[in-house]
Order: sequence, then C-alpha cells, then structure tokens
Amino acid sequence: MPKKYIINVIPGDGIGKEVIPIALKVLKKLSRKFNFILEFKSFDYSCDYYIKNGSMMDKDGLKKLEDCHAILLGSVGMPSVADHISLWGLLIPIRRAFDQYVNLRPVKSLKGIDGVLRDKKSIDYLIVRENTEGEYSDIGGIKNQNRPDEFVFQQSVFSKKGTERIVNYAYELAIKRKKKLTSATKSNGIIHSMTYWDSIVEILSKKNPNVKTSKYHIDILCAQIVKNPDWFDVIVASNLFGDILSDLGPVCTGGMGIAPSANLNPDGKFPSMFEPVHGSAPDIYGKNIANPIATIWCCVMMLDHLGQTVAANILFNCIEKATLKKRFTPDLGGDMTASQFGDYICLLIEEC
Repeated sequence: MPKKYIINVIPGDGIGKEVIPIALKVLKKLSRKFNFILEFKSFDYSCDYYIKNGSMMDKDGLKKLEDCHAILLGSVGMPSVADHISLWGLLIPIRRAFDQYVNLRPVKSLKGIDGVLRDKKSIDYLIVRENTEGEYSDIGGIKNQNRPDEFVFQQSVFSKKGTERIVNYAYELAIKRKKKLTSATKSNGIIHSMTYWDSIVEILSKKNPNVKTSKYHIDILCAQIVKNPDWFDVIVASNLFGDILSDLGPVCTGGMGIAPSANLNPDGKFPSMFEPVHGSAPDIYGKNIANPIATIWCCVMMLDHLGQTVAANILFNCIEKATLKKRFTPDLGGDMTASQFGDYICLLIEEC
C-alpha cells in the first residue's frame, strides 16, 4: 500500500494564497509519480481571519493543526494588522506548542541565478536557528508609564536544555556535511546570555573533536558572510541572530523569493512546519508574479523530513533545471508568471 501523509495547509495572507496552490499542484504531481499519497487539509488562519474573528486562529486551532504529519504555511501578515499580532497569534504559538525548536534555513546558490555576490557561484551553508526561546521572549513590559522616568525592559531566556539541544542538532548536521560549525555570538557586549551560549558551545565542541568549531560576533559574522561565504557550512545561532542571518543569506544568493525554511520538531512527537522566508507582499498580490521557488523548496524540505528522499531530490533538481534555463518569474529577471513556473516544474517532474 502507498504511504499516506496528512498535510495541514495554511495559505495565510497575500501571495501565500498564490504560491501555496502552485506548491500543492507540484506535490500532487510528485506523489503520483513516486506512488505515495498526500491528503491536504486547509485552514484559513490569517490576518483576514483575525479581522473577522478577533484572533489569528480558533481557540482549539493548535489541537486541530496537530493532527497531521506536517504543516505547510504560505505567509502571514498584512498592513492592516500589526506584525506582533500575527506573529504572536499564529507563528510563535505553533512553533512553541509543537516544540519546533529548530529553524533550519538553507542558503544555497541556484544554477542560473545571480545574486548580489555574482562572483561567488558556490554558496552553500545552513543556518540553524534556535526557534522557541532566546531573545523572542514575552517577559518584559513598561514601567512608570506616562512618567518622566518611564522605561521598557525585555528579557531573553536561554535555558540549558534549549541551548544544548540546538547546538547538538547543529553538530549532527556538521558531521554529515563538511565538519565545520560556526557559532554566532555577541558575548563581548551581551555578557550574560551570550557568554552562557559560548560556554555551552565550548563544552559541546570538545565532545565533537572531528568538527572544526569557530566563533564569530554577529556583526563581523554578517560582514564575513558577505565577503567570504565559502568559509561557512553550518552556522548555529540564537533566535534573534538566526533571524537576522536568515534574511542576509538569501539576499546574497538571489532574494527572499528563493528562501525556504523548516520549523522542525526533530523527535517527531509533534508535526514540523515548512514556510518560505518571504512575507505576504500585498503590493504584488493578485498579479500572478510572486516567486514560488521558496515555497516549492519548502516542499523539498518537507518531503525529505517525511522520508520521501528520492522525490525531494528530484524536486530540487527540477527547480535547478528551471533556473538554469532562465525560466523564472520577473523578480529574478524572467518572464514567467507564478502559475506558469509551477506548470513548468510539473512538466519537468513528468519528464524525469
């Protein structure tokens, strides 16, 4: 019997509603080609949902979303809803309730695409971002409000468990790749949380002597990623620093339209979630020109996570076949619509 997977789908807002149907069409083609079954369940959780209902999802939304093998998310956010509402109302609850403590973001040059670093054609590294604690904490507030001595404070939370498990995950990836790991820090200025982070990286580096471990302060790391991207293979970072690096990297290789990510629960106790890094881009919504590559690449990561490695590899090869032939959307200098790009990927799948 063919293996069956339930995929909960959240198209979200803006171009998420355009690129997700394209990705589903590609996934259906792949599943027929490689004899597995995908059952899609759609949820309309979004800023539109918030405007109508006063919340980003149902009260039992997390319970509903949990019943699946994986979650595929388009994009969330609209100018009419404050970003902190959409983030803390949907994305962060999903990541934390399902203990998706790994945010994995590949940064890789695609054949045929020139990023801003046109002379560097072999960029290929992974950003491993801690995804459930760190600087993105809700501990804090405003004191002495509306007084001359008013101030605001925000606390970061770095637990031993949380820090150890993200660094260990990064080392596991490094061992499988080039045996190089870089830790992003800022312990010269953030003396408590980042020195704690550094100490755990140092302890775990001694347990992984076959991996070359380096440490960079976040400011110079950003500079070296632009200047010498080939120095890096696996970069492990806190929630905030990983978030920053995850936008810097894709801009160097071709833009946010080709940037995928995975929110992983490595133990498999809860579903993992796959989402493009780009936003909802309301300015181009409805024009059929949004770049579907990031979302389709998320499908590659999802299939690999589900154990459909052959299908995942074929799909990534199809993406690169398309980009090598300069078949892409206007943001990369092409002349294809979003839906035409999806149809072309389906054609390449059929031909392989």
